[in-house]
Amino acid sequence: MDETAAEPRLRRAVRAIVLSDDDSVLLCRFRHPHPAVPDGATGVWSAPGGGIEPGELPLEALRRELLEETGLVLDADPPHVWHQEVLTPVGYEGSEGYDGLVNDYFLVRTTRFDPRGALPDDDLAAEHISAMRWWHHEEVAAHDGPDVFSPRDLAGPLASLVAGYVPGTPIPLGL
Repeated sequence: MDETAAEPRLRRAVRAIVLSDDDSVLLCRFRHPHPAVPDGATGVWSAPGGGIEPGELPLEALRRELLEETGLVLDADPPHVWHQEVLTPVGYEGSEGYDGLVNDYFLVRTTRFDPRGALPDDDLAAEHISAMRWWHHEEVAAHDGPDVFSPRDLAGPLASLVAGYVPGTPIPLGL
């Protein structure tokens, strides 16, 4: 009998670090009961993006998600800057059968715009998105509210991108 542990089933997703010409980052606020919202938090601010559908390439998924959530259309292939894997001991809530998730982050530079995606408000609400907001790095670093960021240490890797450093290979991130 083979007693090796099965490979964890991970939900694969793409996210865009959308940096404006004034170095603000666009974040979406996910509210409970979204699985990314931990106990004790009222919401999670995270980069726009979402799951990769079967047969879809990561950059195709990124283009689709950005258009749906923010209205932003990508003209070029953005650099892959961060990679995050999160395993959960009891399964990834809200995604039946998953043991965790993989987020691949891409850097998108653009002029600042008013985000308004192709999805109707009801569809955004069904995905537990309650707001979108531009944040300056200093605001992210100083934030001490009931909401959290994903990744939790967003301020650290974001500072490097704001300073102009684009890694040649994706930097691994924690929770």
